[in-house]
Amino acid sequence: MVDAGHGGRDPGAVFNGRQEKDDTLRLALAVGEILQDNGIDVSYTRTTDVYETPYEKAMKANNAGVDFFLSIHRNSFPTDNEVSGVESLVYDLSGLKYQVAQDINAQLEAVGFVNLGVKARPNLVVLKRTNMPAVLVEAGFINSDTDNMLFDNNFDAIAEAIATGLLDALNAEGVIQENYYRVQVGLFRNWRYAERLRNELLEQDYPAFIDDSGPFISVQVGGYDNLSDAVAMERRLKMDGYDTLIIS
Repeated sequence: MVDAGHGGRDPGAVFNGRQEKDDTLRLALAVGEILQDNGIDVSYTRTTDVYETPYEKAMKANNAGVDFFLSIHRNSFPTDNEVSGVESLVYDLSGLKYQVAQDINAQLEAVGFVNLGVKARPNLVVLKRTNMPAVLVEAGFINSDTDNMLFDNNFDAIAEAIATGLLDALNAEGVIQENYYRVQVGLFRNWRYAERLRNELLEQDYPAFIDDSGPFISVQVGGYDNLSDAVAMERRLKMDGYDTLIIS
C-alpha cells in the first residue's frame, strides 16, 4: 500500500504556497504506477485530496492484508533553506523495512539528494500500528529551495528511485521474484563466434550481451520485465534474419 501523506483539511508542511499534501499525492501515484508496471499489486490510502487520520490509514492497510506499507512525505525544518536532503523513517533499525529504507535512500542520493540516513521513529502511528513492514520516506525538505528544485526537475527520476529501492530490497530478500525475459539469438561452444555475433548485433543497436552461465555460450538480447516487449524484440530480430528463442 502506497500512502500519500496528509490530504484534505491537513495540508502538511507549507512553504511559499506549496503544500506537502499535493507533492505527496503526485509522487505516491507515480511510484505506484511504476510498481504496478513491475508486477506489484498496489493499493493506495488515497488517490484524491481527502483526509484520513494516520490511524485510519494504518487500519486500511491492515484490513487489506497488504504485505508492505510505503508512506511518502516531504520534510520541513524550523528555519527555511537551512537543511536539505532525504531521510527515511522506520519503527526500528532491523529487518526488511530497514533494508528497504536504506535502498530507497541510496537511490535518491543517486538522483542528487543529500542522504540524511534512516532513523527509528517508534511513535509514528503509520509505523507503529501497521501489521506489516512499513517505511516513511521524507522526499526532501519542502522549505528548501534546493530540494524543491530537485523535486520538480527530477520528478520522474525520484519516483523511479523510490520504486527501484523498494523492488531491489524485496528481490534481494526473496520476497518477490522477477519475471525476466530475454531473446536468445545464438548458442556456441566457441567464444570467438559468440563475440562476433554479439558485436554484429551491437553495431545494429541491439542491446546484446553474452551469457556463459550455462554449458554453452549464449548470445542474448534484452531483458524485459514483460513478455510482450520480448515478443516485439524477437519479431524485429526475425525480420533482420536471425534465428531466435525467448527465454526467461
